[in-house]
Amino acid sequence: MEQTWQSTPLADPKLALDFCDRKHRLNAPTSFVGRTLLALQDLLETCVAKLSLHGDPPIYDTATFPWIAQVEAEWPKIRVELDQVLKFRDDLPSFHEILKEVSTITTDHNWKTFFLSGIGMNCEENARRCPETMRLLKKIPGMKTAFFSILSPHKHIPAHRGAFNGVLRLHLGLLVPEPEEKCRIRIGNEFRHWSEGRSLVFDDTFNHEVWNDTDGCRVVLFVDFARPLRFPFHSLNEMLLSIGALAPFLREAGEKQKKWERKFYRR
Repeated sequence: MEQTWQSTPLADPKLALDFCDRKHRLNAPTSFVGRTLLALQDLLETCVAKLSLHGDPPIYDTATFPWIAQVEAEWPKIRVELDQVLKFRDDLPSFHEILKEVSTITTDHNWKTFFLSGIGMNCEENARRCPETMRLLKKIPGMKTAFFSILSPHKHIPAHRGAFNGVLRLHLGLLVPEPEEKCRIRIGNEFRHWSEGRSLVFDDTFNHEVWNDTDGCRVVLFVDFARPLRFPFHSLNEMLLSIGALAPFLREAGEKQKKWERKFYRR
């Protein structure tokens, strides 16, 4: 599969050193307990990286995952369902209204979500209205989280990193305004931009940052799926991800999502 992504390295070599690995964090803990927990997380993520079936790059060749071609072949069916959702764009919840931890990087209403699946979430009302999208999501092995990620014009998401490298992230471009190169993401030291109907797979524990410097709305299908690991560690990773559903912040997010659905669909 021919890649359409443009790659631009950071011009400043000092920045390249800062962003070159997943240990780059903002506001690192200063307490002894915090530093200890961070060291344990780094150790776990190092083990996961070494056990990965497909290496440990920040960005993956989409040909590595055969199911991507199947999903991309039917992406217009997802777009049709998205267009119906966008009729109610102003009523959709902002990301930080569902997951409060996101408030460290966004607190306005320019990053909207429409959840279809999530660890610890029941999104059955939303999912019922997007049957083709849900059918295609079933083609993704180990799919954990899926939602329409909707960025308003001129929205910037500052540098951040994900919580755990036991998942990989897929972005499938659904609505990408022109010029595409002004609607972009930096992952580690590389810049990419989205294209409609094309996928980007990356490890979100590498520092990344997003810009929509256009006058249009950008939407991707945002999916987290279990990172393929060597046997039997893949099963252990699945277990860890399942246990994650018990985390208080995920239970709270699930309750907020359900509350929004009840309120929205009663109208």
